[in-house]
Amino acid sequence: MPKVLIVDDDETIRDTLYELLSESYLCQTAETAEKAVARLESDSYDVVLTDISMPGLSGLELLGQVRQRYPTTPVIVISGAGDAEHARGLIKLGAFDFLLKPFSLDVVEKSVKLAIEYRERILANPEEAGGGNDIEDAESDGKSANKDRL
Repeated sequence: MPKVLIVDDDETIRDTLYELLSESYLCQTAETAEKAVARLESDSYDVVLTDISMPGLSGLELLGQVRQRYPTTPVIVISGAGDAEHARGLIKLGAFDFLLKPFSLDVVEKSVKLAIEYRERILANPEEAGGGNDIEDAESDGKSANKDRL
């Protein structure tokens, strides 16, 4: 079963995402990016779902560390602020997707599913790894920057 790491300092969001995703995936949570880094060092994950604004290490810094140390692990970034331009910037920094709060749980499920399928494809065909984050056009509503990759 694929493993998802959920990182958010907001307990309600963490718990909601855990309950939503734990039906289909093995989920673990971390309330800080620092705790997420510790979890990543001791275990492997198929997807990291992280808030961008947290005390201490930010979700943006976590994104950078995951992309550098675990390049086949997609990172989905969640934020309470942003627009299509902001989303494109995060995608260019290596985020698999950008979800704007408040988000639909269906959008989260779809994004995680696509991220896992993407990772499976990359692990099966490593030569594809370089082209996975080229998203030129975010959706106009800004709820999800990911265009279907498959």
